[in-house]
Amino acid sequence: MLFGIKTESAKNILKSSSQASNQEEPGKELAPKEESPRKKGHGRNGVASYPSAPRIPVPHEGLKPGDPCPLCPKGKLYPMPPEVVVRMQGHAPIEATVYELEKLRCSPCGAIFTARISEEIGGEKYDESTGAVIACMKYGSGFPFYRLERHQESMGVPLAASTQWDIVEGTANHVHPAYLELFRQGAQGEILHNDDTSMRILSLAKELALEDAERKGIFTTGIVSILDEHKIALFFTGNQHAGENLRAVLQERAAGLGIPLQMCDALNRNEPKDFAVILSNCLTHARRNFVDVHASFPEECGHMIQMLGKIYHNDEITKERGLSPQERLEYHRIHSGPVMDELKVWCSEQLEQKKVEPNSGLGKAIDYMLKRWDRFTLFLQIPGAPLDNNICEQALKRAVLHRKNSLFYKTEHGAYIGDMFMSIIHTCSLCGANAFHYLVTLQKHSDEVRKHPELWLPWNYLDRIDPHPG
Repeated sequence: MLFGIKTESAKNILKSSSQASNQEEPGKELAPKEESPRKKGHGRNGVASYPSAPRIPVPHEGLKPGDPCPLCPKGKLYPMPPEVVVRMQGHAPIEATVYELEKLRCSPCGAIFTARISEEIGGEKYDESTGAVIACMKYGSGFPFYRLERHQESMGVPLAASTQWDIVEGTANHVHPAYLELFRQGAQGEILHNDDTSMRILSLAKELALEDAERKGIFTTGIVSILDEHKIALFFTGNQHAGENLRAVLQERAAGLGIPLQMCDALNRNEPKDFAVILSNCLTHARRNFVDVHASFPEECGHMIQMLGKIYHNDEITKERGLSPQERLEYHRIHSGPVMDELKVWCSEQLEQKKVEPNSGLGKAIDYMLKRWDRFTLFLQIPGAPLDNNICEQALKRAVLHRKNSLFYKTEHGAYIGDMFMSIIHTCSLCGANAFHYLVTLQKHSDEVRKHPELWLPWNYLDRIDPHPG
């Protein structure tokens, strides 16, 4: 009642309006509530869900393959797939092991002999996994350094926030070549999504205030590039808008490639200067304008939301069937084209026949959509053209999570480190790769990564190593 509906789904929006209308008509009863089907995916995890867990074989206590069967003297035992039992243990994110090296002293001469540490233990205090865990927690899960410091202390393994930063900064040196390669690969994408959100960099904000700059805003831009079947996420934090950061990416685009399709909202600052793109606007943003004024125009907005729902339903079908971009285009032309044509006629009639006041919230929402109609309907013209910019907005949630928990970056260098790790971690998420394992691997093979970074990307690095993190 106080904060409105939780989501913008058509089910919630139209349900809220029907309840309000029923309250106005005392004699009208609400339809019986249908029980929603139970959601899948909340049962027990199979052993395949634990790729990082070590596998410990447990032999039978009294039998081995080839032995005669204890119950049937004629038979012999042969191996089968093992019975699997999973046991979980809790510990601090960063664990420590104390090695006590034996020391011996000669009483007559005073010579001291100390045990040598084995090569398996390693010579560094913080191994590759330490930096990977801190980076994943900080830039992947929004866990600030100071909060991890307190947690580590409470678990009996103290790790200062300043030390965490030193570890992450050192890790960044090893993974930087892979990040630059992701940047280069992202510039070659056929579809480029971009958007930005506000951010704070203390040193840059102070500098902009002293210079009395015209633009004082600081932003984090998210760019998601679709390259063949791969999705690459790139983040940029600073004084530049989304279009300016996209322009910097497109400068690395190889000559001779076709003009990319750009998906964004209708703000001019999202468009790159001096680079040709096929501009497509987000249909979700257009829909949101009708959601915002639904309470004032329930009938008209409800009609619009239901019609757009058919478009998204058709798109969901293309995903479930695994249609190719060309097949998806043909499907939308057959099933979504008539719906969009009907919507355009309906929107035009509302303004032309003066059924809606042009300066009202509904009139502005309709005008916004009609002015950009070609950009909203590229999915009916170009194979693979997306409906919306949701994938980029979801990526930017990582930056928003960082802003909510850590509040700011202290320096531009710190922001660059954060952008690097967010780009790598979210690209791993989009590709279905294990971000922790990937970061550990980049550090262990840093020399090879530096020479051939194109062979050490989230979607192909397992071809060169043992895929099991343990």
